[in-house]
Amino acid sequence: MADKNFLTEIIDADLAEGKIREIHTRFPPEPNGYLHIGSAKAIYINWSIANQYGGKFNLRLDDTNPAREGEEYVNSIIEDLHWLGADPNGGIFYGSDYFDKCYEYAEKLILEGKAYVDDLTRDEMREYRGNDAGKPSRPSPWRDRTPEENLDLFRRMRAGEFKEGEKTLRAKIDLASPNMNMRDPAIYRIKYAEHHRQGNKWCIYPMYDFAHPIQDAIEGITHSMCSLEFENHRPLYNWVIENIFGTEFPKQREFARLNMTNTVMSKRYLRELVEMGIVDGWDDPRMPTLCGLRRRGYTASSIFTFVREAGISKSDNLIDMRQLEACIRSELDLTAQRRIAVLDPVKLVVDNYPADKTEYFDIANNPNREANDPTTRKVAFTKELWIENEDFAEVPPPKFKRLTVGGEVRLMGGYLVKCESVEKNPDGSIAVIHCTADLETGNGSPADGRKVKGTIHWVSAAHAVDAEVRLYDKLFTEANMNAIPEGSDYKDYLNPDSVVVRKGCKLEEALADAKPGDKFQFVRTGFFTPDSKNPGVYNRVVTLRDSFKPAK
Repeated sequence: MADKNFLTEIIDADLAEGKIREIHTRFPPEPNGYLHIGSAKAIYINWSIANQYGGKFNLRLDDTNPAREGEEYVNSIIEDLHWLGADPNGGIFYGSDYFDKCYEYAEKLILEGKAYVDDLTRDEMREYRGNDAGKPSRPSPWRDRTPEENLDLFRRMRAGEFKEGEKTLRAKIDLASPNMNMRDPAIYRIKYAEHHRQGNKWCIYPMYDFAHPIQDAIEGITHSMCSLEFENHRPLYNWVIENIFGTEFPKQREFARLNMTNTVMSKRYLRELVEMGIVDGWDDPRMPTLCGLRRRGYTASSIFTFVREAGISKSDNLIDMRQLEACIRSELDLTAQRRIAVLDPVKLVVDNYPADKTEYFDIANNPNREANDPTTRKVAFTKELWIENEDFAEVPPPKFKRLTVGGEVRLMGGYLVKCESVEKNPDGSIAVIHCTADLETGNGSPADGRKVKGTIHWVSAAHAVDAEVRLYDKLFTEANMNAIPEGSDYKDYLNPDSVVVRKGCKLEEALADAKPGDKFQFVRTGFFTPDSKNPGVYNRVVTLRDSFKPAK
């Protein structure tokens, strides 16, 4: 259910005045790349508001520019919406479904003297329009062509008689307008490119600002909610609706985009990262794409929680990515099963434990979720174990509470052990740690009541599952990638430690059957999920703790 905000206030007023009866929204992505976390905000707003009012929500693929669009992106967008739980109950449509109607309406404007074919090049058109709102504009030499001449030229454009850029169709609106979008904007251009659905049927394509309001009107959209960069386009949106349909609705309203620290949202930059091989595809777990977040282990609910907590307003802001991490962390803290994983293993041998013996300790699956009625699993204990390298120090630093020569720690859920000696590799690193266990302790406390402060995790060497673990971090070192110095290359800010790969990790045998999509808390390490592309690889979703406190 969506919260109340300035968009719902607009809708409430329209309903109260009887202007509309049913709310109908849409999400209109261009299928030229994969959706990202910013897209999730637009999806959430349109989908949740439609749900809140018992209305309809459409997905419309804005495939009006055939140059970079394709079925791969179409399929990924549909998959992402389904994963988010935002299936379009109003239907799935394509901008190209309306090419015939857009062409028909373009001819209508021509015949009414509201559109004309122009011979200016793109650069000439910019110069004639004044380039920016502070400069005067002047009419194109071809602005006063007759409707009959314009119609003939437009039909010849469609027939393929002219080269790309040789002619465009422009709306005749107001060259004196302070809004550049109203200074006779181009509404059709020539483009010779095969369309992923229409093939070579068309060589002229409607511009987004012309096609979008037409598509909204045909589908019965009541509120066209889009990001803030379209605010200056709203007068043109209204002009198209009024001059073609003569109605007040659809109504366009704008909200601030979702910008997040330490990443980029530009499809151009994201595509470049993929095409240059800097990342492992659009679904690389470091990418802000929804498929990348999914592969990393984020859930749809955590993403929508993040969007909701970030808020819906008309003020641009930069959201700390740690707020997104806090959302998934708080969710997984309650839902993820705890498992033992040793990421930097060193052998621990319990000298006084029988070599042929295996016993099983009951260890809790999730104490946070199951405080009153905990479930447990059996974890094998044997003579030879793996522990974390960092949990042993031959010369311990101050306040070190883990294992050291002559020191004693508790093996989590098992025995107390005391380090007796070590074996070393030729390079001086630790090869094997030898200890003895207080075999009377088990899961209990020492019989003599002595206090042992340290507890470390462990995995039976005989039962361990080998794995590779990837520790992911932010993709860029700069928090605000929109504010990097002009002329600098965004790739200069790539974080060299955005992924640290640990090979030869040892996991408890309960993880042998883990599948992509499963989420686990590796004890003392973080939350992890099996990688969907590489068997035997685990991705870190997020660390266990962070100082960031999410918004209430």
